Parts: sequence; C-alpha cells; structure tokens
Amino acid sequence: MQLLPVSKPTILIATRNPGKFREFVTLFAELEARFVSLLDFPEVAIEEQGETFEEIALNKAEQACRATGLLTVADDSGLEVDALGGKPGTHSNRFLGEHATDADKNREIIRLLGNRPISQRVCRYKCAIAIAVPEGKTITVSADCEGFVAGEPRGEGGFGYDPIFFVPQCGKTMAELSPQEKNLLSHRGKAARKAIPFLRRLLACGHVVPCTAIIAEQDRQR
Repeated sequence: MQLLPVSKPTILIATRNPGKFREFVTLFAELEARFVSLLDFPEVAIEEQGETFEEIALNKAEQACRATGLLTVADDSGLEVDALGGKPGTHSNRFLGEHATDADKNREIIRLLGNRPISQRVCRYKCAIAIAVPEGKTITVSADCEGFVAGEPRGEGGFGYDPIFFVPQCGKTMAELSPQEKNLLSHRGKAARKAIPFLRRLLACGHVVPCTAIIAEQDRQR
C-alpha cells in the first residue's frame, strides 16, 4: 500500500482488530501522529511467534515494521485465570479455535469455573506493548489489571473477555465501564501510558533513527 504524504508522522498499530485499534488511537491521542492499522496493509502477513506476551508483541512489531518501514506499535494481551492454571493466557485470542466468537470464549470460561466462589475466580488481564523502529532496537513495556471472572457476561462495551472481567474497585465488568474508565484502569491503558514517553521522543528524533538515550533509559527501568 502506498501512503499519501501527510504532515504528521505515521504510527502503525499492528492489529486488524477494529476495537483494539480504536482503543489505541484514543490512548495515544496526545501524540502528534497519524495512525494506521494492518487493515490498511492487507498484503502484510504477521505470524505470531513467542512463548510470552512480551515475545509475541516484540515479534509482531518487528515483522510489521520490516514490512512497512513505519514506526510500529504492537501488543499482545490476554486473560489469565488462576483456577485454570493461567489459561487461556497467550492463547486468549485463539482459545477454542480461530472461528470461536468472543461470546463462545466467555461462555466456556464461565463453564469451566462452574460454581466456584469469588475467591477462586481470580484473574488478570496482561498486556505487553512493543515499539519497533526501522534499523533500531525494539522497546517493550508491560502492565496488568487484577480482577475476577464474573458469573455471567455483563455489559455491552469493550471487546474480548471484557463482559466477564469483573473489576472489584468499580463493582462492574470491563464491558460496563465507560471508555474513559476502562482506559484508566485497564492493562492496555496502563501499558500505553508507559509507552507514550518513548513514542514521543522517537517521533521527536525522526522515529526512524535509533535513540540511544531512550534505549538506555528503558534499560535502567528494568
């Protein structure tokens, strides 16, 4: 795909999920950038590789960056349920197979937990974000959000496991929260806020030039 010249630098959000793309555009609204997704690059195929959220996000970002030459943000996120041994985990998107709907996956999680009390329904959302620049070192940040699996789906907002992810401090599921509330509390919102300072400085230094100061600061924060 050929992008027309634009006054703002372009950031590729390496996803074909419209809901995830909208969330990232909102979370990164303070950045002076134009955002595109993989839906704008139908010819680019991304293969998920890695055993952890961080590895998968890093590989997605680097593949998309190489294919497009753009500053690229990719994430990998998922739901970990303690009573299910951490599943679905990194397989959250493919849980029950690629043709399963979000509703199918939510029903199965609830079925597997049965009548367990709330103390045995502990779960967390985890998110890793990777930022890749051409000929540069990939930066990764991560965050999580603790909660419980609800007894039934509730709410119409969000996507994925949001209808069954109960946020105790709000007394609501993620799907019942407003977009503003969700972005403040969610795993993706927390990780995005960690990513923004790196993105801002990469944009400021031309976004295709490796910035050793940024990389050194990330290493100090580990």
